Amino acid sequence: MTTSTHKQLEVLTDDHTPQKWCVLLREEVFKKFMSQGSPIVHKVFGSGSFFSPLLFGKFFDPSDAFPLWEFESDILLSILRSSGQSTIDWSQTDQDYVLKAELPGEGKNSVQVYAENRKVLEISGQWKQQQPKTNSARDWRCGHWWESGYVRRLELPQDADWRKIEAYVTNDQILEIKIHKINNPLDSDNNQNTTA
Repeated sequence: MTTSTHKQLEVLTDDHTPQKWCVLLREEVFKKFMSQGSPIVHKVFGSGSFFSPLLFGKFFDPSDAFPLWEFESDILLSILRSSGQSTIDWSQTDQDYVLKAELPGEGKNSVQVYAENRKVLEISGQWKQQQPKTNSARDWRCGHWWESGYVRRLELPQDADWRKIEAYVTNDQILEIKIHKINNPLDSDNNQNTTA
């Protein structure tokens, strides 16, 4: 009998790491990195991965915020889905924006979720532990981040409530994020009818 684990992640809001994501991943650097990469590199950044710069059909640095919910997943991922390579889906209901994605790596996953500046949802984690550096404890996100980790930054829609984001990981492999909408009548403090 297989046991399923479902754990809630804390959505962080205070990340004051200076120079985070300041080194951009360029297409020529990515191609070279992939050509020399191990199987785990191909799982993290390969075709169909949520963290691949090529996920949306052309090169897009995943450390740049992308307006995901402005697009229909069926349209944006149609080529990947037709070949069975997609490990991601997103949608919206009247109450929520929903994102589901397969996480890279095996075993315990180090994924972290941030709501950054009320405007960006950031999903990141390490796929490889950094080698300790002498006299320096530099954050892996401040340099060539793709050599140790992964990231996908998404613009939050205008009606997304950055204070009400839920994130869950199932079996250390599937990430599910729900972002509540502000216009949800249940969230409104002014839900009373007033008559003059």
